Amino acid sequence: MTYLPVNKNGLISLKKLEESIQKNTVLVSIMYVNNEIGIIQPIEKIGHILKKIKSHRGHNDLPLYFHSDATQALSYFDCSLEKLSLDLLTFSGHKIYGPKGIGALIAKKGTFLQAILSGGEHEWGKRSGTLNVPGIVGLGEAVKIAYKERQTKVEFIKNLRDYFIKKVIQEIENVKLNGSRKKRTPNNANFSFKGVEGESLLTLLDQKGIAVSTGSACASGKTRSSYVQLAIGNTHLEAHSSIRFTLGKYLTKKDINYTVNELKKAVDKLRQMSNGIINYKF
Repeated sequence: MTYLPVNKNGLISLKKLEESIQKNTVLVSIMYVNNEIGIIQPIEKIGHILKKIKSHRGHNDLPLYFHSDATQALSYFDCSLEKLSLDLLTFSGHKIYGPKGIGALIAKKGTFLQAILSGGEHEWGKRSGTLNVPGIVGLGEAVKIAYKERQTKVEFIKNLRDYFIKKVIQEIENVKLNGSRKKRTPNNANFSFKGVEGESLLTLLDQKGIAVSTGSACASGKTRSSYVQLAIGNTHLEAHSSIRFTLGKYLTKKDINYTVNELKKAVDKLRQMSNGIINYKF
């Protein structure tokens, strides 16, 4: 197994990706949009690279499959397997305003899949167990709505996101936006606040009705630094001072102004408590 590094913006190198493909490489799995810092990987370009490599493999060689986790991408980007040259794509319902506890794996025809839960014939023999029919129906409807609203909602959320980032940087000192500003999903803003402990900031904001997160929800309960933050070159202190804000389609500019106002007060309060840790800038 090969793990690809990322640069300070959170992006992989296409050259390193291509160089890492060996004759025995059977699967390339790249997250479309990072769930913590919102960085968009060039999935379509990766797909073209892998398509070229596949074309040089013979009938007796191992297959090469391309998978992407599109959980954070489905509401904002084209996830067509054909367009992206994907063999496998996964996503989850709760990120597109669908039910929790339901997701999907889309597989291109002819892609080999082996069951990991045996004993029944559900999902064409690929997954045993009672089907979550309400969840499946809800997921299908959520996908339809997400595709229908994509054109109108993406620009709206992106404009709110840009407004939010601008206000935070202008009104709060010693703050750092984590990851690329350009190659970022429309709904994500991840900041590190110097001299502020992320969990403490989360608690203060939660008391004001503002829901944020530190690190990834998948790693909740773990106190160690986010590996995503460390991978882009942040220090352990910067990683522990990071907060993720995600914007939704029901937000307004009034909500953004309220959030920035409460965020500023919370950061000031925590910095005063930290006895002048922030005497230097990023």
